Formats: sequence, C-alpha cells, structure tokens
Amino acid sequence: MNVNLPSSDDATYVLLTSAYNEEAHIEQTIRSVIAQLVRPRIWVIVSDGSTDRTDEIVQRYAANHSFIHFIRREKDQNRGFASKVFALRTGLQSAPLETTQFIGHLDADVSLEPTYFRDLLENFAEDPTLGIAGGWYFEMTGNELRPAPGSSPRSIPGGIQMFRRECYQDIRGLLPIEYGGEDWYAEIMARKCGWRVRSFSGLKVYHRRETGTAGSKLRYCYRQGFMAFALGSHPIFEIAKVARRVLWRPYILGAFSRLLGFFVAHFSATRMVSPEFVAFLREEQIGRLWPNPLAIPKS
Repeated sequence: MNVNLPSSDDATYVLLTSAYNEEAHIEQTIRSVIAQLVRPRIWVIVSDGSTDRTDEIVQRYAANHSFIHFIRREKDQNRGFASKVFALRTGLQSAPLETTQFIGHLDADVSLEPTYFRDLLENFAEDPTLGIAGGWYFEMTGNELRPAPGSSPRSIPGGIQMFRRECYQDIRGLLPIEYGGEDWYAEIMARKCGWRVRSFSGLKVYHRRETGTAGSKLRYCYRQGFMAFALGSHPIFEIAKVARRVLWRPYILGAFSRLLGFFVAHFSATRMVSPEFVAFLREEQIGRLWPNPLAIPKS
C-alpha cells in the first residue's frame, strides 16, 4: 500500500463529524485538521440540530477550505444517543468512498498534532490486517495531561476511529444504538470479521471535554450499563469490571451505577445484536477474564 505522505491532494482518507452545540471546541478541532501534514480528501461536518454558533463557525471555515463540507441536519429528539450515528450516515452519503482507502470519524471536541493522520496512515500501511485504528485520548487531570480513564491498546474512542474502507464495508458501518456504544459495536464486529483493532498511545489526541461530563457522571455510567446489555456483555465480565474499578481507582459510585444499569436493562431494554454477535463477544470476554479476573484490560 502506498501512502503519499507529503501531499494533502493525494490524501487517502475522508473524515466524518457529527457536531451538536460545539461552539466552545469545534474551532480548535477545525484548525488542527487544517494544520495536518496529510489532510483528508473531504471532511463532512454535519451539524446535528445545533442551536448555538456551531453552524456559523463551520460555514466560515468551509468557505475558505474546499475540502470542508458543511451539512445541516435537524436532530431527531426521539433517537437519543443514536442521533450521532444517523448524522454520520448523512455525512457518509456525501463522501467519495469509491476513491478513498480510509474512513475516519472525528468528534468536534478534540485537537490533533499536525502529524497525527500521517502517522496513523503509516500504521495502516505497515499492517494490511489492521481494520480500525486510532490514537489515545489525553485529558487534563489537575494540572497534568494524562491518558483518559479506560485507555487500552485494544480499543479506540469512537470520536477518533479510523476504518479501512473494506473493514467499514464488512461491518456495514455503525449500528444506531439507543444507549450509545456504536464504537464498541464496530470494534467487536471488525474482530468478528477477522480484522485487527488497535490504538496507539504515541498518537496523542487532546480531548477538550472530560469523558462523561456532557451530563451527570452517574447517569452516564448508568447508561453504560444499558449499553453493555444491549450489546450482549457477559454478566460475569460486568461484575469483574466493577470489582476491578473499585479496587484500582476511585470509581466506586460510577462502577456500581453501571452495574445497576446493566441489571435493570434486563427488564426494560431490548438487545440490539444477533445471538452470533453475543456469542462472539462473550467468548472474547471470558478469554480476557482467565486466569485473573481482576487483571482484565480497562476497556
């Protein structure tokens, strides 16, 4: 595979962004993409019903940079967290997939170093079995920039996932899940289809909003429990995850909120994946639990 690193005109990827009321962060995101040594062939930014200055900011940059395309979409309030997936699908319809090798999802509250996409494409070029890849989120903790909680080489935050086009086609894109978790679904499906999934800690992504702060942290963790149920996570794995977080970091209330959500979901939520998907996921999870349940990865 040949990756033409110096020239933005020869870039082999497209970017898709769903943005909802991101006026506080999106300008930094746009500037960091414009500064990339290898720019995307096209970057479709979909305003998902924003009511602040998000549209104005994006349109201003799109007027001066031909690779930035702006789309306005009215947010469907009944679709909850799945709205992001529908917005990304809207952007995908405007992306020239037949002429690109990679499809990237980029959240509107991150900043990237200028070499980020160049280095990411190099990693793809070195491993033809790599289906999904990305960097690590770094967030401010006190006065120090640290990897976000849950960072792991085996998982990539949904806001910076890059897909090989063939992998994206194999998994049939993202699944709109009412409780979120479309990024986790994509990774599981990719591995199920025989692709490798990996994040690279040396590729730093500066996350401007701490994970889970868009609403109450406890509510966020509770919803994660519903998400885990919807995707078929094994109850033993969820219990082990809570035990690990209680023992190794100050996450007690959040951990138990997730576990509560997971078990409540058994009585009030619908599983959104096939029995084959659940079987594959649970086999992976049990493999990670053995032989030391408290040493499972954070993701």
